[in-house]
Amino acid sequence: MTEPTITQLKPMPDDWQRALAVVAHPDDLEYGCSAAIAAWTDAGREVTYVLATRGEAGIDTLEPAKCAPLREREQQASAAVVGVSAVEFLDHKDGVIEYGIDLRRDIAAAIRRHRPELVITLNHRDTWGGVAWNTPDHVAVGRATLDAAGDAGNRWIFPELIEQGLEPWNGVRWVAVAGSSTPTHAVDATAGLERAVRSLLEHRTYIEVLTSKDPETYVRGFLTANAEALGERFGGKPAVAFELFGR
Repeated sequence: MTEPTITQLKPMPDDWQRALAVVAHPDDLEYGCSAAIAAWTDAGREVTYVLATRGEAGIDTLEPAKCAPLREREQQASAAVVGVSAVEFLDHKDGVIEYGIDLRRDIAAAIRRHRPELVITLNHRDTWGGVAWNTPDHVAVGRATLDAAGDAGNRWIFPELIEQGLEPWNGVRWVAVAGSSTPTHAVDATAGLERAVRSLLEHRTYIEVLTSKDPETYVRGFLTANAEALGERFGGKPAVAFELFGR
């Protein structure tokens, strides 16, 4: 019997200069795609992070008022490891983000401010590969980001943004979804993988609550296993994969 052919992932487009990554929580990008971001910043591209929340509901042993500034600091340190200096927080409420007009407007405003050609977000579907249930925050932010990429270019949607000095930006060429169970494209993670490990380790407070393993052992094992598994579809090179939607 003939073995099924493994569908190969295509290289991500590289004819762009500015990217905007929009996710729900601190650590979402570090679990999802920071090795790719390290490769992009190495190549001189600009990447900005926008987080819908400060992750204040993520640690059971820390009340939100104390947790939020701690996780904000960890996120800024984490971003710096992979060459990202601009990190913004939209101050939606962790755990109860609602998909809707307010969220779409806030993300569209960020897109107009930063004028990216590539927008990055995290899995917006109900499950992770049909195996584990996704969180409502990830679903809401991912879906709203896909929609806001169009909203940002339409002057008749959210005209109040124009009054705030944010002119329409119709220059988004792609939205790339990390963590998708149906990826189409990938980035070679070889050069960025070690920094991806260090970047995720900056979220030490969260990781130490999440697992009883040694944090570095846990982080290195998780990121390396994912990159190597995806590499089977990318010429044998460790990879970060994305589902790419063109616009």
